Amino acid sequence: MNNKVFLGHPHIAYVALGSNLAGDLDCPASQVIRALQSIDKIAKTKLVKQSSLYQSAPVGYANQADFINAVAEINTQLSPQALLDALLDIENEAGRERPFANAPRVLDLDLLLYDDVNMHTEKLTLPHPRMFERAFVLLPLAEISPNLTLLNHGSIVKLAQSVQTQGIKKLI
Repeated sequence: MNNKVFLGHPHIAYVALGSNLAGDLDCPASQVIRALQSIDKIAKTKLVKQSSLYQSAPVGYANQADFINAVAEINTQLSPQALLDALLDIENEAGRERPFANAPRVLDLDLLLYDDVNMHTEKLTLPHPRMFERAFVLLPLAEISPNLTLLNHGSIVKLAQSVQTQGIKKLI
């Protein structure tokens, strides 16, 4: 993690990371680790915590390899849209392609939460609309922020307990 110092109050955001394809350089686990390092290099942004790596079965399109997932907590002075744009840049640099919904991917970065912001635009919905039904998001999020409580959804730990039967395995 870097030693960035912020002037003013940073925002707290959470990002889900996933990969199930090897990129030009490495395996899915390495893709996720490299993405965490890239997130820490985003301007006006600091990686605060990262979860363990988890292995999970694919959702939506089953004919593909399992995913390696993690969640990161960051502090940022970027707006939600600017942060999303920076995350999409990291995906693109990793070689992300979008041939169809839920396709295999070298890297997938989803902005889950940004402070207590609720928003819906063409490009961004906060909180992430499907995060509450996905063990590969909720279990790593509960690992790094067990005291997190979400408006209209409750305790992140209780949410994680409700989906822990989805075939997710903690790796490291």
